[in-house]
Amino acid sequence: MAGVTRYEVVDGVATITLDRADALNALTVELKTELLAAVRRAGGDEGVRAVLLTGAGRAFCVGQDLKEHVDALDAGDLDLSTVSDHYNPLIEAIATLPKPVVAAVNGPAAGAGASLAFACDIRIAADDASFLMAFARVGLGPDSGASWTLPRLVGAGRAAAMLMLAEPVGASAALEMGLVSMVVPAADLLATASGLAAKLAAGPTTAYAAIKETLAFSASHPLSESLANEAKAQARCGHTEDHHAAVTAFLAKEKATFTGR
Repeated sequence: MAGVTRYEVVDGVATITLDRADALNALTVELKTELLAAVRRAGGDEGVRAVLLTGAGRAFCVGQDLKEHVDALDAGDLDLSTVSDHYNPLIEAIATLPKPVVAAVNGPAAGAGASLAFACDIRIAADDASFLMAFARVGLGPDSGASWTLPRLVGAGRAAAMLMLAEPVGASAALEMGLVSMVVPAADLLATASGLAAKLAAGPTTAYAAIKETLAFSASHPLSESLANEAKAQARCGHTEDHHAAVTAFLAKEKATFTGR
């Protein structure tokens, strides 16, 4: 995919790279549009069984491109229409993608850029990465799903503090509070994240989709409804070749091989 994103598929993993390194991968309309197209492309490709999202250069993504934002304000877009037009569809596409999404956070992730990482299923950070909920610094509330994802990752109190104080959280603190699953040396980040994505790509794809769906559903539904939803998801998984093969392999004391079907 040409433009300001790079898209590559290797061994079932679609790697999507934000490619505005000179602007620290700040989000323009062009980048948001391309990124959404890339996520949807990965979702619709049966050959893709996991997605890896990262940034080019020394930043993951510093959020909204403020130069473009000022131009929009000057043109009268005081409703900040990019939230509804671009950020909301993008975050929903990542969060509901029926395949695992791994974020390799290779440097600063701020504002909507941090929210992109939060929408992913697993986050691996370089030891020099940081997260900044920068919205309050420019007189804004959260967007790009941060009000939904952040409290679920770190709790309501820490989420409020991150949003209101707008202070950067380093990689080690992010690991301690549950923002990321792993911190590795910067030089090892891409190899580590790619290895994890490859492991997921070799796993039971339908089961991963069920895990994502049931976790999201149960976050806002009572136990009885969550139990019923789990039963529906398990029924779908029960029809897969992966489930049958895995049970057979277990009984034979063999390692299961998953095909994603």
